[in-house]
Amino acid sequence: MRAQDTRTGSGRAVVVGGGIAGLAAAHRLLAAGVEVTVLEASERLGGKLLPGEIAGARVDLGAESMLARRPEAVALAREVGLADRLAPPATATASIWTRGALRPMPKGHVMGVPGTASALAGLLSDEGLRRIERDAELPRTEIGDDVAVGAYVAERLGREVVDRLVEPLLGGVYAGDAYRISMRSAVPQLFQAARAHDSLTEAVRDIQDKAARGTQTGPVFMGVTGGVGRLPLAVAESVRARGGEIVTGAPVTELRRTGPLERPGARWRIVAGDRVLHADAVVLALPAPAAAALLRTEAPAAAAELAVVEYASMALITLAYDRRDAALPEGSGFLVPPVDGRTIKASTFASRKWAWIEKENPGLLVVRTSVGRYGETEVLDRDDEDLVDVSRHDLREATGLSAAPVATRVTRWDDGLPQYPVGHHARVARVREHVAALPGLAVCGAAYDGVGIPACIASAYAAVDALGGDRGGLDALSANPVQSLHGGAGE
Repeated sequence: MRAQDTRTGSGRAVVVGGGIAGLAAAHRLLAAGVEVTVLEASERLGGKLLPGEIAGARVDLGAESMLARRPEAVALAREVGLADRLAPPATATASIWTRGALRPMPKGHVMGVPGTASALAGLLSDEGLRRIERDAELPRTEIGDDVAVGAYVAERLGREVVDRLVEPLLGGVYAGDAYRISMRSAVPQLFQAARAHDSLTEAVRDIQDKAARGTQTGPVFMGVTGGVGRLPLAVAESVRARGGEIVTGAPVTELRRTGPLERPGARWRIVAGDRVLHADAVVLALPAPAAAALLRTEAPAAAAELAVVEYASMALITLAYDRRDAALPEGSGFLVPPVDGRTIKASTFASRKWAWIEKENPGLLVVRTSVGRYGETEVLDRDDEDLVDVSRHDLREATGLSAAPVATRVTRWDDGLPQYPVGHHARVARVREHVAALPGLAVCGAAYDGVGIPACIASAYAAVDALGGDRGGLDALSANPVQSLHGGAGE
């Protein structure tokens, strides 16, 4: 028999999903005076942010950095007590492993799209550089409502720009195919500038000029001493300290609107295992397929849209070396264009990139590689030992690193990264329109407005703010606080 929650629903919100988006939503709801329960299906919090260790060294086994030029992630980290642990990369120098050599990562581009041909000198062939220069002579290319990044850039600047630089940069973020990825959703700044200019290189220079006038300073990326995986744990600690409840191992199997007599004031009934909760507001902070499953009854149109969102799988291979036996080139690591036919798609020299790793582990050299892109299944079917072997092979080819690691770890992220094909923004708008028709319901997470940590947090904040706009919203929630969530039936 399921345990019924006997408390009133008014003043109570339930967040489904304990990744960084769900935890950020709970944090914001509590700040608005709303009582919150977070339900997480797995036994741990944090989603794709995962702290771990190798050979006794603290490392990230998921995302390792967050964009600092957006305020949301850094601000949240400071708010939950991590201000003194924020740490920029020790080096911003990186390389592209292409055409048989490690080549310096170019500067003066926007997600691989250059403002001038000379910006990519040394990376592209002479013919590739001449092709970029022809952009100014080409007639305007109409973009319309959306366009694939790779297709548009290749038409304006040639395929070599896409294959050697745009593809590995976008692949590092989305594990996707640049020729399918939406420019409007994945690189919105470039999309807007390209619509305003006849020349693509002119559009990039305009972006660069505006950035220079805006005097953006400070590091582009930020990490956390001990790993970015500490961020969701710190947010969770803050949520609990403010009176929020977090339940792990609690997969939600049913989400329904309540009947008029079921719970006065409550809009939603949530079933999680043996627990039945009633709440005035629900935030779904889930991957698209899981959100679709819960929305199928009450919001079938939104569920249908989310059900077709595709995902890419990937794996991270972490290797620890005795520093006396291993040497690496300068810089923080390298990206690998798919066109070069290598197995790994990137490598991070973690001990070089993050000073705290080197300081804590002076005798170790920690390196990460990643494998897996959208549509690639064969490489991810290999067992862990094979993935370690192929990583060591490619590292040896790229850097000369031939020593045997003292420890290895393989972390698999099956269906870890949502894909943003052309038209993704329109699909998201339709989902939100359908969801908005149901008072007290909102969605957030990586499937909507960006896969980075700041974008996920911004998505969570937008979801909470959307609740504030529906018929009473947060004002009604916070005006009717309920008793403590601890000690009620069904705990």
